[in-house]
Amino acid sequence: MSRRVGIGFAVAKELLAAGASVLVHSWAPRDAELPWGADPVGEAGIIEALGREDQPGAPGPAASERLRHVSADFAAPDAPGQVIAAAVEAFGAVDVVVANHARSSNHTLAEVTAAELDLTWAVNTRASVLLAQAFAAAYEEQRGAGRIIMFTSGQHLAPMSQEVPYAISKGAIQQLTLTLSDALIDRGITVNTINPGPVDTGWATPELTEQVGRALPSGRWTRPDEIGRVVRWLASPESQLITGQTINTEAGFRRWAM
Repeated sequence: MSRRVGIGFAVAKELLAAGASVLVHSWAPRDAELPWGADPVGEAGIIEALGREDQPGAPGPAASERLRHVSADFAAPDAPGQVIAAAVEAFGAVDVVVANHARSSNHTLAEVTAAELDLTWAVNTRASVLLAQAFAAAYEEQRGAGRIIMFTSGQHLAPMSQEVPYAISKGAIQQLTLTLSDALIDRGITVNTINPGPVDTGWATPELTEQVGRALPSGRWTRPDEIGRVVRWLASPESQLITGQTINTEAGFRRWAM
């Protein structure tokens, strides 16, 4: 979570509004490499914005008192464990993991390299599995119900031949959801994955925004806050019967109409 227009910011905002204590993770150097760049307010400004969000009716301390931040590069194999350890150190325990991080990788089959395949796999897929492993090791079953919520991008529904490393690594998230669910359900931990569909997080060109918008019945891309509310529900006790599922929140996206 290193951009205010991103899904991570919206998810953190929703969970804070629900009264949760939240550790947010980011790795701004990666955003700085991309065309849209890192958020101009920087990581400190993003955390400040989250902490001062008005949370009417939220129980417990103010949002700023329930908010912590850690910066870590998920290309490093020990980074996921460090993030979980930071959450336990900050709040004493961890009940929910939202793995919405992603390394975008625009490489065709002709362009892709072994190094890019390995790096994208490490960040998108390996880190998600290691987050689940570290969470399970730290999880205290007597606390109630644990939640792991991951993100894919619809690779199980349509090809993405211009982004081969990304498609492979995020498609694997959808495939491993049921396996992780089976591994953890006996401990009361549910595992689900969200395919959010086209979400307006500021990365698309005006031309692509218009093109995709025509394939959405609403005529517009999904907003990050709408996905944040889906995460909030999956993190809640009301979702206890749902596990091992990939939830497509694509708002009727008609890919064939693009």
